[in-house]
Amino acid sequence: MTQRRVNGCALSSCSCIRMGTAMTETAYDPQNIFGKILRGEIPCHKVYENDHVIAFMDVMPQADGHALVVPKTPSRNLLDADPATLGHLYAAVQTVARAAKAAFAADGVAVYQYNEAAAGQTVFHLHVHVLPRHEGVAPRRHVEGMADPVLLAQHAERIRAALAG
Repeated sequence: MTQRRVNGCALSSCSCIRMGTAMTETAYDPQNIFGKILRGEIPCHKVYENDHVIAFMDVMPQADGHALVVPKTPSRNLLDADPATLGHLYAAVQTVARAAKAAFAADGVAVYQYNEAAAGQTVFHLHVHVLPRHEGVAPRRHVEGMADPVLLAQHAERIRAALAG
């Protein structure tokens, strides 16, 4: 078990008591799917990358052009991320959001970020969802299944083209 400190509390059993209040924290697991993508163990349809982040198509998109922006620095979510990581992450989210909006002639862009299972987080590596949105069109359910890889590649190319233009 890894020992780490959260709010001055040593965590070796992933929980501690601080000032009479129970706190629980689960350590970052580098074997999560985004960690594997970052290490090149699993392929993705990449749309953007710099020294700090990578952005790629969500394989279960809620809208055409649904991309994920993921920091390269390991963080379980927003709650344990270094503030410098957040700055790089959200600068890239803005870049990808602008490109996705243009690439899909969207009326707007939804940006979602979830922290822990109770809030809807399913992959425990910090990431931000970027969804081009069209007026009157509801997003699809995220669990409706994986998209056609050919379609994802086409959508990635559209975003890359918008980034280049």
